[in-house]
Amino acid sequence: MRAVVLRGVGDVRVEEVPAPRVEEPSDALVRVVAAAVCGSDLAVLRGLSPLPRPIRSGHEFIGVVEDVGTEVSGLRPGQFVVAPFNTCCGRCPHCRRGLPIACERAVFFGEFGPDGSALDGGQAEYVRVPLADTTLLALPETPPGELLPELLALTDVLPTGHEAAVHAGVGPGATVVVVGDGAVGQCAVLACRRLGAERIVVMSRHPERQRLARAHGATDIVAARGEEGAAEVAELLGGGSGHVIEAVGSLQAVRQAIGCARPGGRIGYVGLPWGVTLPLWELFGKNLALSGGGANVRATMPELLPDVLDGTLRAGGVFDASYGLGDAAEAFRAMDGRGCVKALLRP
Repeated sequence: MRAVVLRGVGDVRVEEVPAPRVEEPSDALVRVVAAAVCGSDLAVLRGLSPLPRPIRSGHEFIGVVEDVGTEVSGLRPGQFVVAPFNTCCGRCPHCRRGLPIACERAVFFGEFGPDGSALDGGQAEYVRVPLADTTLLALPETPPGELLPELLALTDVLPTGHEAAVHAGVGPGATVVVVGDGAVGQCAVLACRRLGAERIVVMSRHPERQRLARAHGATDIVAARGEEGAAEVAELLGGGSGHVIEAVGSLQAVRQAIGCARPGGRIGYVGLPWGVTLPLWELFGKNLALSGGGANVRATMPELLPDVLDGTLRAGGVFDASYGLGDAAEAFRAMDGRGCVKALLRP
């Protein structure tokens, strides 16, 4: 079968590789219908996350169950499923507390574990899913084609945007500032609107992304960055916002979020941090609460799924470019050069 293989800095290939199969009794084999390229995939492309050896990439995918192991009881061949970016057992203390990202048996699709082992990713024609019963979310019926981008967003960026809003304390009537206009930032706008926010300010310098943010519910756009951007937000909102979302993961974005927060505010951070040293004095001086981390996608998907299925929550617009699996390298380049917000791959 074909799969996307990351071999090193700037080296993305589509290769013929051995097809996966059920190996453990708790496994399922999934035929991939659609997959996505994530900003964290670009970290490998750029050399921020060194690879000990080549790896099959991709942690965002949806598909159809082809086969199951003997211990799988909640899934059957033919079911359409949505996969979170990591597996989870559903039984350990962290899973029971609603934190499947910290599952004691978690492995992440398309990533290396602490012991050097790797779970093949979902940018492929087929993928093996361990702990399938508690990892995969099965739909009651096969969805129509137009819902595929919406469901693909459920594998990562939509729950991540939702958790960012929750971490920031967003609720009815809130005024929110979103730092980041990529897929997660866009989904955070949708989440803030869903949670009842009244005013949503998005910091963006990209016209197409500004238009997308407004379509998702943003009320204001601030194009300036740094101290100038924070000053503009402070003037616009009368001193800053009590609810700020950081959806980038850079030190510049963290400082931007702090600058946009009013004293006593809350910052929800979900951007994957690369080279970020926490500016604790800046937080301390404004008495800010900082809350966030990796999203607990498998715990959040069931809450968001009904709104996705009935069309009231539509995040599929973040996929503004679609590629065949064989053109994955082009998809990576487009995202790396900000030629698209998020690329969808079709095997």
